Amino acid sequence: MRIVLAGNPNVGKSTIFLQLTGVNVTISNYPGTTVDFTRGSLTFKDQRVEVIDAPGIYGLEGYSEAERVAVELLEKGDIILNVIDATNLERNLNLTLQLLALDKPMVVALNMWDEAKHKGIEIEAEKLSTILGIPVVTTSGRTGEGLAALSEA
Repeated sequence: MRIVLAGNPNVGKSTIFLQLTGVNVTISNYPGTTVDFTRGSLTFKDQRVEVIDAPGIYGLEGYSEAERVAVELLEKGDIILNVIDATNLERNLNLTLQLLALDKPMVVALNMWDEAKHKGIEIEAEKLSTILGIPVVTTSGRTGEGLAALSEA
């Protein structure tokens, strides 16, 4: 099984990736490009799962090298883990809607949850989950909050 982390730049994807995979990390350069991505693994319910941290992107249009690489990685993935910055939900949902159109199993990590609460931002994660039709889990890559629930989702 292969999980691909997708999200806008600077949403905490790499922090979530490191929390999930620990030290099992390999940084790769995509063949024919200068775009890097990170590959690691984790064990979940006695099954080895490959985890790929795709380049941060704003859309799937494929205009930039990073977008083309990310789209190809997403196509090869079994599950998409869409990492969203909870402090800037509106900007991040554009990519989320594009990812939903890929018609792959997807989970949203509503990351930086601790920062959003600190700023007084209120998001009804269960309601967002119902609207999107996929699991939405509140997380903090910095503290590890919500990672167990994210793994279950």
